[in-house]
Amino acid sequence: MSSIQKKTDVILIGAGVMSATLGSLLKELAPEWEITVFEKLASAGEESSNEWNNAGTGHAALCELNYTSEKTDGSVDISKAVNINEQFQLSRQFWSFLVNSNLIRNPQDFIKPIPHMSLVLGEQDVSFLNKRFKALSNVPLFQGMEFSDDPEKLKEWIPLIMEGRASNEPIAATKIDSGTDVNFGALTRMLFDHLQSKNVEIKYKHSIKNIKRTSDGSWEVKVHNLESGKIEYHTAKFIFIGGGGGSLPLLQRTGIPESKHIGGFPVSGLFMVCNNPKVVEQHHAKVYGKAKLGAPPMSVPHLDTRYIGNKKALLFGPFAGFSPKFLKTGSNLDLICSVKPNNLFTMLAAGAKEMALTKYLIQQVMLSNEKRLEELREFIPNANIEDWEIVIAGQRVQVIKDTEAGKGTLQFGTEVVSAADGSVAALLGASPGASTAVHVMLEVLEKCFPQHLKEWEPKIKEMIPSYGVSLAENPELFQEIHDSTTQTLGLGEKEPLHR
Repeated sequence: MSSIQKKTDVILIGAGVMSATLGSLLKELAPEWEITVFEKLASAGEESSNEWNNAGTGHAALCELNYTSEKTDGSVDISKAVNINEQFQLSRQFWSFLVNSNLIRNPQDFIKPIPHMSLVLGEQDVSFLNKRFKALSNVPLFQGMEFSDDPEKLKEWIPLIMEGRASNEPIAATKIDSGTDVNFGALTRMLFDHLQSKNVEIKYKHSIKNIKRTSDGSWEVKVHNLESGKIEYHTAKFIFIGGGGGSLPLLQRTGIPESKHIGGFPVSGLFMVCNNPKVVEQHHAKVYGKAKLGAPPMSVPHLDTRYIGNKKALLFGPFAGFSPKFLKTGSNLDLICSVKPNNLFTMLAAGAKEMALTKYLIQQVMLSNEKRLEELREFIPNANIEDWEIVIAGQRVQVIKDTEAGKGTLQFGTEVVSAADGSVAALLGASPGASTAVHVMLEVLEKCFPQHLKEWEPKIKEMIPSYGVSLAENPELFQEIHDSTTQTLGLGEKEPLHR
């Protein structure tokens, strides 16, 4: 069987939102570079970026309580929230640049305005939410946030959640109208359509079998064409591995020192979806609660208005689960095969440390539909099981690595691992993931192409005006950028709540 050999400048592995973003940035910065994309599945945005496989929250820390923590002196640390909000602003700017340049059209097909809310019960949490609200209100990025612990006001904001609530337990919420619902699947497909029009070669149904260094310092990728059955060899000076949960095994194949002592812990998820229009019309917000004691941050319960295929739906979840697969379309051997001599002790240490998490995930897997309904009724007291069905969400692989906190520490977040010489980079981890794709890919450019940054900087600033500047410290610039991206992305129109 003859094999094909090809040379290119850049290889992107995985046709998700990360490769789509990096490819789109590179096509603006170095239009003459040849880029080849490999994707195992038949089309773009089918795994972690798919609209059914993630929460679609434009993660800007407007409602996610796990990005703010209470310090021992009772004050609230908002630094992580400010940081994540700034990162999301970069995404908004880049998407606006693409729309203004006619590189992608119809932003309403991937982003819609939706209020973001946090909801808490009990005296202690109400007090925390009020302190959080006061701390965030001093930051321009969070302007327009409202707080209320008045049940009558909350009935106006969230009628579906307040209806039938018998308890006199203290309840409070914050609400901010500048939140968004982002269809990352649609965005990914739009970006790949754009890349294809710029002569980027996108090879679907191509699976990566191996990655190795050649004598001249390039990388050679052994690829299996799943349709023809042929093996192809492609070489490039730079490789980006953006294969969601599948990135870790590919990173390990590169053999770079930075790939050692890193493990992955797969977590699966389920959502309950309501398609009854009568119920869907009574709720218009993304409402995030607080994770239960002992539960990991990715299990924060939330009730979301979503637009999928331009149809409005309600999603509640996530219910965490455990599967040894690293991708929804992966293999049950993924977890076992990812354990290597160099990360064995890291993995074992994590296993010993995270017994509570393991127990929690097993309990979640065992949940009956009745138990899930009970959890849903904590949000919607009058929920009816007939209105809801279960949807399996995407697989997430949380990074495990040795840190100052000790061996085998489970990381919640997104992480770029790159070779010292910048010739290969991989993206590992999960939330806030897709929302901060532009920030993360700028980090890849800085780490992997330092020699080009000076010449690229004017173009980067044209695409992302706040590049290199803190918006939290420059309120006028933030206001200007926020207003212009709101207009370009069509986020000014609010939908009235149907009663």
